[in-house]
Amino acid sequence: MPRLDRYVLALLFATLVWGVTFPILKIATGKLSGVEISALRFLIAAFCMAPFVLRVPRHTWRDGLVLGSLVLVSYVGQAFGLEFISSNRSAFLTSLNVLMVPLLAWSLGARPGWVVFVAAVLACLGIGLMSFDGGAHLLADSTTVLGALAYAAYVLLLSGRAKSHVPHQLATAQMFCMALLGGVWMLADSGLGAVQTLPQRLDAQILGGLIYLGVVASAGMFFLQAVAQRHVSAEKAAVIYAMEPVFAALFAWLWLSEMLTVRAAIGALIVVFAVVLSEMKPALKAV
Repeated sequence: MPRLDRYVLALLFATLVWGVTFPILKIATGKLSGVEISALRFLIAAFCMAPFVLRVPRHTWRDGLVLGSLVLVSYVGQAFGLEFISSNRSAFLTSLNVLMVPLLAWSLGARPGWVVFVAAVLACLGIGLMSFDGGAHLLADSTTVLGALAYAAYVLLLSGRAKSHVPHQLATAQMFCMALLGGVWMLADSGLGAVQTLPQRLDAQILGGLIYLGVVASAGMFFLQAVAQRHVSAEKAAVIYAMEPVFAALFAWLWLSEMLTVRAAIGALIVVFAVVLSEMKPALKAV
């Protein structure tokens, strides 16, 4: 079995942290919209990164704006889609970004090895077994796939640009750009009246969840991504990120007592195998 280097392990840890967000989001959506949750988590994350903001150079702000916008588009596409399709279908369609990353790299002139493509296909298959169901909705499916494409472009661009920036400065620029854009999005979507009621809707449990989402899952993990993807190619990182729904299913089973079917367990094992397979030989160098 190939030995996983520390940067791969760092990205695996990030997927574990993101997996914990599933039950937190499930609880928070009882009182907050998806738009409000996204905006608040990025505002909290930006507050955490505030000590570094004055030292961020102009070229980092430029890349941070592009990267942050791509992430926000992925959140918008997924959030809109979830209004019309099930979370399982959304998870499956979102997972297509795993395959989109090597395909985008190929279209830009790179030549990923066959192992990368096989691992990406297996990861999508595994997530499909875990989460796919019926209930097609053309517009919702399209926006969810658009969100997946935006995140695939983010992963590809991050691997290419991360080496040109100091990791905490790049994370800071992304957080502030997403907080600004997310705040505008929240005002446009919810309206000023709904935003003014936020303090009454934030109980201790939801506030604690938002702090985790902002401090750990956003500020911390975006910094970790900026560090690790300096050394891990985009297409390999995409396969690793396929572990997120595996951890999400695990924590939903442990925390929310949601059923983990035999089919889902088999799908999870296939995703784990895909991640290991992606390490069998070096993946393509970052674009």
